[in-house]
Parts: sequence; C-alpha cells; structure tokens
Amino acid sequence: MQKRTLLDGQKFQITIKRLCHQLIENHNDFSNTVLIGIQPRGSYFADRVQNELSQILKKTTIKKGNLDITFFRDDFRRKDGLVAANANTIDFIIEGMNVILIDDVLWTGRTIRSAMDALLAYGRPARVELMVLIDRRFSRHLPIEPDYIGQQVDSLNSQHVKVSWKETEGEDKVILISESNK
Repeated sequence: MQKRTLLDGQKFQITIKRLCHQLIENHNDFSNTVLIGIQPRGSYFADRVQNELSQILKKTTIKKGNLDITFFRDDFRRKDGLVAANANTIDFIIEGMNVILIDDVLWTGRTIRSAMDALLAYGRPARVELMVLIDRRFSRHLPIEPDYIGQQVDSLNSQHVKVSWKETEGEDKVILISESNK
C-alpha cells in the first residue's frame, strides 16, 4: 500500500482560509447565505469554514447546519444490516437563501445529488453552490462540479482519498492511498 500526502499542517489551514476568502468575494456579508455540511465528514469541514469566516468577518453571524443524507442515497437499501442515520441540525428555513453545500471529498457526485434532494425539506433555495476540500475529478457518475475546490486530484477508481480531521483523528491531513500491485 502506497500513501501520498496531498494536504497537511499549514497547507491544510491555508487551503481553508483561501476557500473562505473566495466565499467572501461572492457572498459579502452572508446575510442571505447559509453553510450546510453534509454528514458526517462534511460537518467538520463546515465547522472549520464557519469558524474561519467568523474570525475574518468579526461582526457577522454565519448560519450553519448539518444535513444527513442517509435515506436519500440511492444505495442505502443495498447495505447489509441496519443503517445508522445522523441528526440533521438545520434550525432555519433555506427558502430563497443561497446555500453552500460543504463536503470533504467529491468523487462520483452521488452524495451531492442526495444532499440536494434532502435540502428540499427545508425550503427551495435561491441558489446552491458546492464547496469541497478534495475534488477527485474524472470519476463522476453524475454531472456535478464544485464551485469552490481546496485541491483537485486525478486519481484512479482503485485509489482512496482519506481526510483526517483534528477533531476525530487528531491531525489535519489528506492522503491518497494506492493499493500495491505486487
């Protein structure tokens, strides 16, 4: 098994800061914009983005929620055993708002499609944008592209991208894992 580090340490934090500045360019004071982290891994990224935006825009309140897509996925009935869902923590209506969907890795696009379906339970947004930390382009099953990208990586279907968060794994790091063909 081979591992290649894509992001870690200060580069990881600089990437989040850069993405936040891109959001500010497009959304100014966030009066009509909300952040939605896709459970489970996108929630950590959304928390970081919200915290960074709050430090940059000191007097601005940035609404953030977490969205569970478990029962909106097209493969949830194919899994063996019981499916465990996460809690939705969206305490606001998104009707007419600009929504920034946030996830850690974009691969096939199926998670994002599921999230867009799940979002409609909270209203009809004016616009939906997508922010991802890692874009595994060339692997889409659906025509979905991110608006904000931390880093693009060209990877094979046999490779795996693992994002580690300080909150759960003790460090901020993104690695690309390749199986050895020995």
